[in-house]
Amino acid sequence: MLKACPGPLAQGYDFTALDLDGVVYVGETVLQSVPETLKSLSALGHKLAFITNNASRTPGQVAAKLRALSVPADEEDVVTSAQASAHLLAKTLPYGSKVYVIGGIGLEEALQSFGLVPVTEPDADVLAVAQGYGPDMPWKQVLAGAVLVAQGLPWVATNTDLTIPLPNGIGPGNGALVKLVGEFARRSPVVAGKPELPLFDETRERVGGMRPLMVGDRLDTDIEGARRAGWASLLVMTGVTGLGELLGAGVHERPDFIGTDLRSLLEVHGTPTQVAAAWELGGWRGWTEADVLRISGDGSLSDWLRVAAATAWAHMDSRGHSVDVTELPEPSVGLSHG
Repeated sequence: MLKACPGPLAQGYDFTALDLDGVVYVGETVLQSVPETLKSLSALGHKLAFITNNASRTPGQVAAKLRALSVPADEEDVVTSAQASAHLLAKTLPYGSKVYVIGGIGLEEALQSFGLVPVTEPDADVLAVAQGYGPDMPWKQVLAGAVLVAQGLPWVATNTDLTIPLPNGIGPGNGALVKLVGEFARRSPVVAGKPELPLFDETRERVGGMRPLMVGDRLDTDIEGARRAGWASLLVMTGVTGLGELLGAGVHERPDFIGTDLRSLLEVHGTPTQVAAAWELGGWRGWTEADVLRISGDGSLSDWLRVAAATAWAHMDSRGHSVDVTELPEPSVGLSHG
């Protein structure tokens, strides 16, 4: 179940790792109140890391985009799945080894930073294959890499996200192409990005700290990955996770904290209390009636979300199936930010 935090959430942790798309920005647009929130945290001396499964851009490019959106960030604050992938390969390959790249500049630079040589020609002395999102790579680059994978070379994928957010909707992500290569080669890669541990380990190694907090918008990568890594997690409802996905989350995908957006890092977080057959918090009361979720009361939207989640999860855990939310109106009018 959800946890409580009596003071501003971020102050309970020694660094905060933030997913990017869906948390800090969507496409080329920064989300509401993000610059002000992160500037407030930086002014308090709180360490921030921006971590991403997207391997198409270099940390310098990511930091430059963040600054252009008025988000305080330096290159060393950014940790990518490309860096985690390159580190994995560097642990097992000799310095200067050639690595075939199915991807773009972000993966190439990461490999170089660990003393490896990225190539896009399938030479006989290539020792491994690294695959990441590269929107501009030619199809022949994918074909040659797939053949090398089928031949049995070590294969690391930056992530297996099946979708990515685009300005005009949702598109196929790196995972879609990884799946294609895997089906052809009849193999599975070692995966570096969320929800696997290498990206979390890479972040902690670069940033330092013993009490990390992961902030994300995806249950299957950000939140599940944080749980695997033993990190606390905050889900914000500004990205791909909708109400239905949140309320239907299995135990392995449930966040420790829920907030409407990134301002939740500066807020006190209450936890719903069970009163008889209902769950209550901040003026809201939630219960189930013939497997249908009901909520009444008044209060903040964040507390409404927390009551909804606690009620739905308790129902799922006791009944073995998800609660029906089709009759549940989402509050939108007359609610303060919580």
